[in-house]
Amino acid sequence: MNIANQALHETLEVHELAASKTVALTKAKTMQLLISDPELKQILQHDVQVSTQQLHELSGLLSPAPAGGRDQ
Repeated sequence: MNIANQALHETLEVHELAASKTVALTKAKTMQLLISDPELKQILQHDVQVSTQQLHELSGLLSPAPAGGRDQ
């Protein structure tokens, strides 16, 4: 699916999700620098990896349709 196949409210909701996930990712990365507990650092590192993947997937939903056809 891409932005051309979404209603405006759906696109805005995806933007809102991406913004929220970006804030959470920034917080997790910052907290990694401030904590000393190795287990907590590992949890935050996992969260950073998952959040990065999720943001990549959300950006795919916001990409325009490729030239020459519809994305299916």
